[in-house]
Amino acid sequence: MSRRCALVPWALLALLGLGAAQEDEPCCGPIVPRREWGAQASECVQSLNQPLRYVVVSHTAGSVCNTPVLCRQQAQNVQHYHKQTLGFCDVGYNFLIGEDGLVYEGRGWTSKGEHSGKSWNSKSIGITFMGNYMERTPPPRAIRAAKSLLACGVAKGALHPKYEVKGHRDVQQTLSPGDQLYEIIQTWPRHRV
Repeated sequence: MSRRCALVPWALLALLGLGAAQEDEPCCGPIVPRREWGAQASECVQSLNQPLRYVVVSHTAGSVCNTPVLCRQQAQNVQHYHKQTLGFCDVGYNFLIGEDGLVYEGRGWTSKGEHSGKSWNSKSIGITFMGNYMERTPPPRAIRAAKSLLACGVAKGALHPKYEVKGHRDVQQTLSPGDQLYEIIQTWPRHRV
């Protein structure tokens, strides 16, 4: 892909005041950096060995956000809950997907998350959709954002080209990522139980 494909979404983000293109990024969709959503400083020290073979998809089971302002606030709320209440070193997820169609950087590609239990956190990227998807589906723009993020992970070498997608319920006893979102990810070609 050409360098221009990365500039178009980043140009839109720049116009919205949500970030700027980075020269070393492969052709990736828009990712809102931590500083843009007001993340607290991370205290995490454990890194991930890349490329990773697994992606675990969850939902926050909390409030929906469908605008950049609401999604920034929701990302802050999730991080506050994870750090203050659960005692995590940061937000537990590597990336958070908003119904606004944007991806919010959590721990990013290189830091081990706290999203799927000890046996999975060290070998997977945790992606969560902000909202509760037991009885409703995320909008198509949120699904496109997640798929774009996965393609970005492969392009960056963070994800193995033959990575597998797991629903949170595939790796832990939970209702996450919600019945409706789980039905969607089961149709993805890389989903494996």
